[in-house]
Amino acid sequence: MANNSRRKFLRDLGSTAALIGAAPLAGLAAASGRRVLLQPEQRVSANDKIRIAGIGMGIMGFGDVTCALKVPGVELVAVADLYDGHLEKAKSVYGNHIQTTRDYREILERKDVDAVIIATPDHWHDTQAIAALEKGKAVYLEKPMTQQIEEGHKVIATQQRTKGILQVGSQRVSSVALAEAKRRYEAGDIGRLNLVEAKIDRHSALGAWQYSIPTDASPSTIDWNTFLKDTAKMPFDPVRFFRWRNYQAYGTGVPGDLFVHLITGLHFITGSKGPNRIFASGNLVQWQDGRDVPDLMVAIFEYPETPEHPAFQVQLRVNFADGGGGGEYTRLIGTEGVMELGWNDFTIKQHKLPKAPGYGGWDTYNTFTKDQQEAFVKDYMSKYSEADRKQERREDIKYSAPRGYDDRLDHFTNFFESMRSGKPVVEDATFGLRAAGPALAVNESYFKKKLINWDPVKMKIK
Repeated sequence: MANNSRRKFLRDLGSTAALIGAAPLAGLAAASGRRVLLQPEQRVSANDKIRIAGIGMGIMGFGDVTCALKVPGVELVAVADLYDGHLEKAKSVYGNHIQTTRDYREILERKDVDAVIIATPDHWHDTQAIAALEKGKAVYLEKPMTQQIEEGHKVIATQQRTKGILQVGSQRVSSVALAEAKRRYEAGDIGRLNLVEAKIDRHSALGAWQYSIPTDASPSTIDWNTFLKDTAKMPFDPVRFFRWRNYQAYGTGVPGDLFVHLITGLHFITGSKGPNRIFASGNLVQWQDGRDVPDLMVAIFEYPETPEHPAFQVQLRVNFADGGGGGEYTRLIGTEGVMELGWNDFTIKQHKLPKAPGYGGWDTYNTFTKDQQEAFVKDYMSKYSEADRKQERREDIKYSAPRGYDDRLDHFTNFFESMRSGKPVVEDATFGLRAAGPALAVNESYFKKKLINWDPVKMKIK
């Protein structure tokens, strides 16, 4: 995976779980200019204990559980996973006292489990989230919220009916940097938003989901039939189990893994409910490893004018075959400036057009006769003052979170505060589907080779 990728994989887990870092991205940020260090909110945690369980202990599962345990008053009591090696690893990391099981339903039956972290393959998200809510558990559900759009509506309905707590795990919405970016957008720092450009490019096997496969993977160490769920039955295949993101049956490809992060951040900043038209194109370029999803995708979204924001366009790109080494950025471009987002930092660059249009250069002025040029300049100077003619160029301002800041820790803190105080979570099921729905519609556009008309209010394909 590229050095500036959002995720940094620590190969030696040692006595801690696999952590997924969120290092600030260089993007296109300015090298000079004013810098503002953002300070996270100081919280005082309640004394009451919250007992959690992890369902799905792969890369995200270990990372999420380890991060959640940094919040004061949180205790891990159980984990569930279909691979015995993950269960053994969990005991070595978190202690032999925790319960380990292949059957997540055993965890949901425990009266002492207050909340579950669901980090299973995408095709299991809806079933496990709904079952947990029905059992009265608070749910932290990894993104994308669901694999299918209709599944998302079922999760929303269950959350609303049970009045349970569910937070989707796109941690960016809890970032102190994104909160400030939202304030700067609403203050008009970039003028009228008209275009968003975002990319996440990679050039490595791990970045393209070629995850390592343990040598003991077998039908005896893995519950293969449960993993398949309601997908097509097939012989045991450890590649599909450990690299499930590469297959339509179990994952959501590039849109569900990566586009959804970009959409989530954009919706948080702008207050948007989503686009109304979506078109995608792509190809399987480099990773001819049996996967049935593309490794290069480009999507164009049209966001209509609403009371919350003007009409604007969005261009998203993910390229797993980037010979330039990869890189990522998100740019919100307005009429008077641009906001260049990293992960926990962003830069505002402002270029405001002068009132006077200027003349000369690549212009018809140079084709005028001398007399006409003199007459034109005289008329021009009488119309526009010196202030009208001046190009306003303000100093770049870079906002960044403190070194070592972890937005995922803030996301979990928000989740547990909601459990303790009853205040709303920052990313509930409805917000989650407003981000996941357009991402899933990208797959619909790509595989059916057609423009998708999306209803951002009803969250449905028209």
